[in-house]
Amino acid sequence: MTLSLPDYSLRVETDRFGPFVFQIGCETSQLETLFLRVNDAQQRFSGSPFAQVAHLLEKEVVVSSIFGTNTIEGGTLSEEETEQALNLDPAEIQETEQRRAINIKAAYDHSRQAAKSDDWHLNEKFVIAIHAALTDQIPDEYNEPGLLRDKSKDRITYVGNKRHGGQYKPPQYGQDIKKLLSALVQFNQELSSRDVPALIRAPLIHYYYELIHPFWDGNGRVGRILEATLLQADGFHYAPFAQAGYYLRNIDQYFTLFNVCRKAAKKHRAFPITPFVIFFLEGMLESLNKLHDRVNGLVKILLFENALKRMLDNKTINTRQHAIVSQLLLSAHSVQLETLRHSSWYVALYSKLTDKTRRRDLIRLSQLKLIFQDGNHIRLPLF
Repeated sequence: MTLSLPDYSLRVETDRFGPFVFQIGCETSQLETLFLRVNDAQQRFSGSPFAQVAHLLEKEVVVSSIFGTNTIEGGTLSEEETEQALNLDPAEIQETEQRRAINIKAAYDHSRQAAKSDDWHLNEKFVIAIHAALTDQIPDEYNEPGLLRDKSKDRITYVGNKRHGGQYKPPQYGQDIKKLLSALVQFNQELSSRDVPALIRAPLIHYYYELIHPFWDGNGRVGRILEATLLQADGFHYAPFAQAGYYLRNIDQYFTLFNVCRKAAKKHRAFPITPFVIFFLEGMLESLNKLHDRVNGLVKILLFENALKRMLDNKTINTRQHAIVSQLLLSAHSVQLETLRHSSWYVALYSKLTDKTRRRDLIRLSQLKLIFQDGNHIRLPLF
């Protein structure tokens, strides 16, 4: 597989914003090696036994991604609080921050369902539906779910700040925004018809969407979901949403590159969007490799749990010994022996038994190499 990009651009004359140019703007020689590495990582990941642990992997990715994309936009929930919010009954939601997390999950579900359809393609209706899901019941003076931004006498929209390369004033007039959103859809269709890979199209659509900035609020979240949906429709799973974590970990570079590329294009420099696409591809490579490692780790845990259950069934270990290993498995790291001895579940386990029995159980588990004792720490062979 080689990377070949056509020389294509789309110039749109707006009523008040002036000309807006959509271009591929990427130098193939700078992208090809990284592009091939991402495709190779995708093939390895697709060939891994993740079907065995898909439900666990999906839950982890969704929680981490919602935490990441929400935090980028100023969300205050921790990753643990995000997971708790996603488990709430809708009637139990009382805080705006919880609602934001629930809304992102709803938008993700809509995105994944759309991407499963063979005839799905990006259109304005889809963009508006994603925004409506994301901002549903979120109070804002100007924003209305699914309603495009229009000029306001008392509010001028700016994007960015000095720290990240300066401020940018996107289109303010509603008709310009509507025209540019339609052109964004056309740009994606043209790229697709010219066989521009989703690994290149997705970050380009993300980039230009953020320059249009069509809504009063939620644009960052919408842009990342559009990127993820284009990738999912092309057969990428989990990694498109895992990208949110990469963007959060590299948040300054993420924000800065929008301005770097925008200014380079304004000065008519060659291949101005290359840095953003490189950044995106580096994130996909990192995300895919992390997911591949996580799948291998989850499969090891699954095999270990199955082996542990067989030992219990054939009475190689007793129920107390099984409980100890199972509890250590939940901790996912080594545990101090003193901490273990004072754990409530451990105390209850041996409430009517002697210290000799406790020691005998630990010795038995060590002999079977189900646990290892390093000094005053106990760990499982998995960690």
